[in-house]
Amino acid sequence: MGIFSKKSNAILGLDISSTAIKVVELEKSGNNFRLLHYSIESLPQNAVSENTISDVEQVSSSITRAIKRSGARSRNAATAIPGSHVISKRIFMPHGLREDELENQISLEADHYIPYPLDEVNLDFEVLGSAPDSPNEDEILLVACRKEIVDDYIAVLEDAALTPLILDVEYFAVENAYEQIVQDLPGGGMEKITAVMDFGATTLHVNVIQNNQSVYTRNHSFGGNQLTEEIQRRYGLSFEEAVQAKKVGGLPDNYQPEILRPFMDAMCQEAMRGLQFFYSSTQHDKVDSIMLAGGCAQIQGVDELLASKAGLPVDIANPFSNMSLSPKLKAQTLALDAPSLMVACGLALRGGK
Repeated sequence: MGIFSKKSNAILGLDISSTAIKVVELEKSGNNFRLLHYSIESLPQNAVSENTISDVEQVSSSITRAIKRSGARSRNAATAIPGSHVISKRIFMPHGLREDELENQISLEADHYIPYPLDEVNLDFEVLGSAPDSPNEDEILLVACRKEIVDDYIAVLEDAALTPLILDVEYFAVENAYEQIVQDLPGGGMEKITAVMDFGATTLHVNVIQNNQSVYTRNHSFGGNQLTEEIQRRYGLSFEEAVQAKKVGGLPDNYQPEILRPFMDAMCQEAMRGLQFFYSSTQHDKVDSIMLAGGCAQIQGVDELLASKAGLPVDIANPFSNMSLSPKLKAQTLALDAPSLMVACGLALRGGK
């Protein structure tokens, strides 16, 4: 489900987050996928600020380095826009319209749904199927984003000598990766409500998925940078030094009880807050499980802590759990990185659709 997309069999999944570029390249054989290459490349501070590309040159240079480090060969790319920049609406149209008729009808009615002049936005839509309560209508997902945002994402890909084939939305990419994870579960994850909690550097992305479709999304201002900044403050390190220390260890003995454990407690509190927002703004009063993603999901024991506080099963996201791996990849290293690669993997999976 993408914006302004074309089909392709070889797509590089490229996630541009606030602190890093994540690259995933997959190969499809029959109904199965193999992970060929991946990499995570840090971004300079403020190259992406508040989910907006601030420095096209720095971001495109980081993309080039990430692809070189990964060894990926494809130059056809799919990337995703943060949900905060996207307007999505479910609308209804008469059943059976041809695509050109749908385009004309949506163009005529879009200004009812989009709070910007239509010449300032890019629009796309997808037919989801028959309307649940009206067999004479189709349910349509309408997606729009301001052209200036779209242009920045296209620019960083083209500056990195890539061909932008798909511009998706982050929460749709997560949905795609989630469907890959649960494909071997009874019913393929259908009839199950899972809250995917993606703890990034600056933002917690909550994406509740039912019947393998997103039914609720919300962003919370909370992320791993809070832990990094506390390490900086307590031990007098630079931001880069604190990031490295957080990853490789070697911090003083008081780090675990005085800094890491309070941060883990804060993570759980924010996750619980995310669930309460979901319950209060929808007709739902429960979820069946929580799936932790993002860099903070790598913190040892945070899944058990959240499970005890929420009273729910908590899994660590690994979108490659049902894939084979290239012999060049180290499974142990990938297991640590996998929770951070949900969006990039979901984008790369578009090549096999």
